[in-house]
Amino acid sequence: MLHILRIPLLLTLLLVSGTSIASVRQQLENFLDGLTTLKADFSQELVDIETDQVSHSRGVFYLSRPERFRWVYKGEYPRYIIADGKTIWLVEEDIQQVSQRSQKTALKGTPASLFASVLDLDQDFEVRDLGQRMGLGWLKLIPKKEDSQFEQILLAFEGDRLARMEMADRFGQVTRFDFFNLQRNPPLDDSLFKFVPPPGYDILDQ
Repeated sequence: MLHILRIPLLLTLLLVSGTSIASVRQQLENFLDGLTTLKADFSQELVDIETDQVSHSRGVFYLSRPERFRWVYKGEYPRYIIADGKTIWLVEEDIQQVSQRSQKTALKGTPASLFASVLDLDQDFEVRDLGQRMGLGWLKLIPKKEDSQFEQILLAFEGDRLARMEMADRFGQVTRFDFFNLQRNPPLDDSLFKFVPPPGYDILDQ
């Protein structure tokens, strides 16, 4: 559960080629001012630096501001991560198990907090412009809190869209997300962000 919850919300902002950190940050603030919902497909790669093990997954992400989201992981063993504004639910259908955790505790100081609610970016992160690499413009976010689970977060932009996000945690793992088919402010059913444990499921508190 704790590892799953390190998965961030989708980070979405606009990049203007050659701009400074201050203007990129302003673009982020302007973008979020009008952002109410978001939908995107994603692919995820998890790399264990110590063992060189690599795992892949894919799915769909939904966001409804403030503080509600849903990650749908597809595959042989589908799972869901649902945040309703108070609780985060990890649902594993194949083993009929649900884990729950306070949303405020789970997301504080993580990349998810950037987009789940309004906050001062400089309060939680040091922002660095890494310039152009591999045809993408890169930003690095370094958490200021010493007990953060992340060492750094990289955001890569292609034109006016976020193309990739990479997170290095303190457990020797790097998680990479590639994003596709981003839709800004699409209509989303409210039921996507509600969850009631089905009868017969084991419920674990984290």
